Amino acid sequence: MKKLTALDFFCGAGGITCGFQQAGIKVLAGIDIDKTCKETYEFNNKYENYEDLKDESGGPIFINKDINNLNFNELIKLTGIKRNDESLIFIGCSPCQFWTQLHTNKNKSRNSKNLLNQFKDFVKYFKPGYIIIENVPGLEKRKKESKLDIFFNLLNEIGYNYKDAVLNVSNYGVPQSRKRYILIASRVKEIGLPKADKKLAVVKDFIGIGNGFPELPVGHIDKTELQHTTARLSNKNIRRLKKTPADGGDRLNWADDEDLQIPAYEDKPDNFRNVYGRIFWNKPGPTITTKFLHISNGRFAHPEENRGLSIREGATLQTFPETFHFKGNSMATISAQIGNAVPPELARRIGLTILGINYE
Repeated sequence: MKKLTALDFFCGAGGITCGFQQAGIKVLAGIDIDKTCKETYEFNNKYENYEDLKDESGGPIFINKDINNLNFNELIKLTGIKRNDESLIFIGCSPCQFWTQLHTNKNKSRNSKNLLNQFKDFVKYFKPGYIIIENVPGLEKRKKESKLDIFFNLLNEIGYNYKDAVLNVSNYGVPQSRKRYILIASRVKEIGLPKADKKLAVVKDFIGIGNGFPELPVGHIDKTELQHTTARLSNKNIRRLKKTPADGGDRLNWADDEDLQIPAYEDKPDNFRNVYGRIFWNKPGPTITTKFLHISNGRFAHPEENRGLSIREGATLQTFPETFHFKGNSMATISAQIGNAVPPELARRIGLTILGINYE
């Protein structure tokens, strides 16, 4: 097989680029409208970081462009790609906020809800050998509104064969209960989906003292490249955590304490049950979102220490390698890069599946 190359549309900080390059697929460029991801993307994804990809050209470039304002000739000039290249992969992991089941403000993401349709135009023009789509299950459940049905029509028209499914990433080496819609298409050969593991990936195999994560106080600032930094907590939230049992305890353990109880949840024990909860050691962790540093946004409290997750713990649960260093001027910027990323281990397995390599 000719050496495969890829373009990572909507690349963010580079989770899928990282995973593909771990699999031995050279990513030529990442494209994203968010300029805060540029430094992280280019710093970490250099070809010299991957044994099979060593190259004097440095690494993939970051194209800071709105896909709606990027034309085909400009993309050819920037990356050197050609039309009808059977060794080329297009990766389209467009922003998923509009299609997520999470209770978020959909008005902010309305402008990006149909980016799949713009991605389709690039597929139609260039006809790459392979196509990857990764998104939330809502993209597939509402395929008419999301334009996924139109994308299917194009794949059939051009002659791609494809497989798609909603996968839980905990079956694919990622210690999170995180369901994702995956589509892999090829006009070169028969294609399949990654093979699920026999055992779920669980938190205790990734973080904790035994995995190189020293115990931390609340609000610790780690100035090393490990970035084992935690957010500050109010005194009341620290007291709440002290009354929350280790390994999966939740806010019901202090619901009878008038001082600690949260008025919005009074007499509503099952509403947003996971907020302020501790992660379980022996289960997949929660979906790592852009707000994972804050215990009020989900089950993001450390399994036993009285604090939230650190930056590095969140990145590790997303399966970023320890050598992947996040660049940004705030913890919020960095946590957004981590939470918005495709887990690199899932991406690596997708890449190996395309290559026909057994990753067991």
